[in-house]
Amino acid sequence: MTEYEKNLKTSFEPISDAETTILLLGTMPGEISLQHGEYYANPRNKFWEIISKITNNELPQTYSEKKSLLLKTKIGVWDVAKTANRKGSLDSAIKEEKPNDLDNFIAMHKKIKVIGFNGKKAAQLFDRYFSRKKEIKYISLPSTSPANASLSFDRKCEKWQQIKVEK
Repeated sequence: MTEYEKNLKTSFEPISDAETTILLLGTMPGEISLQHGEYYANPRNKFWEIISKITNNELPQTYSEKKSLLLKTKIGVWDVAKTANRKGSLDSAIKEEKPNDLDNFIAMHKKIKVIGFNGKKAAQLFDRYFSRKKEIKYISLPSTSPANASLSFDRKCEKWQQIKVEK
């Protein structure tokens, strides 16, 4: 296997349903997530803790419970990149990415009102391949990655509160 083949990564299928109103986009899964076949599987990533706190829910323990929490709170999760060449887990190492079909996804999920980007790189990749739609609110959020230690957990939660959709 060549170095290129070894570093070629593929993202997961989205977590969503017809009721999804908020779509959270990352870049693509990190190494630990890829090994486990789960979004945000790195125990140092704060994604699940933040989602639990801002939705006033208990922290789910199993991946099945985590997916149920997202669907119950009308939150969808996916990645901008379908495939990319990346050594390690850092967004800065992403090269030769090919995007997921987000235009079709958004067209099929007509209730989406908010798209939140988990980190700057997710927003940059989105803007490279897609146009923002006027009927959707786009929010750049601080990354939940352990590599982003510049903000406290509470400050990240404050910023992530912006994704909530008015009823």
